Amino acid sequence: MSQFDWSDLDAHLLRLLVTVVETGSVTGAAQRLGVTQSAVSHLLDKLRAIVGDPLFVKSGRGIVATARAEALAPQARELLATLERFARSDGFEPSRWHATFTIAANDLQRDMLLPPLMTCLRQAAPGLDLRVIPSGIPSLDMLRHDRCQLAISPRPPDGADIVQKRLFEDQYRVYYDPEVRDAPADAAAYLAAEHATVVYEPRRALDLDQWLAAQGVQRRFRVMVPGFAGLPSFVQGSDLLATAPRLLKLHLLRGLASAPVPLPCPALPMYLIWHRRYQADPAHQWLRAELEAIVPRVMPPDPDGPADTLAGSPPCGV
Repeated sequence: MSQFDWSDLDAHLLRLLVTVVETGSVTGAAQRLGVTQSAVSHLLDKLRAIVGDPLFVKSGRGIVATARAEALAPQARELLATLERFARSDGFEPSRWHATFTIAANDLQRDMLLPPLMTCLRQAAPGLDLRVIPSGIPSLDMLRHDRCQLAISPRPPDGADIVQKRLFEDQYRVYYDPEVRDAPADAAAYLAAEHATVVYEPRRALDLDQWLAAQGVQRRFRVMVPGFAGLPSFVQGSDLLATAPRLLKLHLLRGLASAPVPLPCPALPMYLIWHRRYQADPAHQWLRAELEAIVPRVMPPDPDGPADTLAGSPPCGV
């Protein structure tokens, strides 16, 4: 009979479970937690005895989480968040915040907003680690099961328990390699060209592509990649066109030329999205405010310009 029961659980064991699930290795968990591998192994043995499951099993040279561990990890994250709110009941101080905060974001939002946010966090909340995961098409489960605490996306999931706030709005541009071709002179040239685009898994087209198709606009897509990061390799050195957000000119597509889309196009809104459980949480409110404050500092000064410069401003609003 096990000498452990549920009363032996504590925040250290919960954080250990979450960290090993996220890193997928004892070594990675030890590095993130700042302890030895033997300490991780010892605590894992204790946790296995409590829950009555191996939790992690060998797979090749690494380990994989069991179904039980995958099911327990979201509950552990929620318990850790509850404990953290309990400990902060007398007031929130960013400098005393010790946690891992997960944000779901795709290429545009990730490269534009999250590096400046990390600069801010290192100054104001040095105990907070930032984990970034791809949002793809954000799902309700992603937020409800606490796989992320925030998502940044143009597509907020529809749910009564989900909160959203518009961060900014962007426009689309046509990207091309100026060494190979000119910008399309008109709609006819644009439609006659071959295109590269993004299709998120499992097969979700960009909102723009869906919108144009609904207007009867037909284009030949020769290349479809799962994210904007895949576009430059195919457009560079070819006569392909890619229609993508203007702000990508700052990062992923800065090596390409761009021109206005010679067709009417909708704007691209961007939203900050979270679960209602965090609506009044002081730490969550603080981080959301910092992220919102970053937006005007990284947006190009001229919304109709080429998006090749950044607005200058201090990196942190504390």
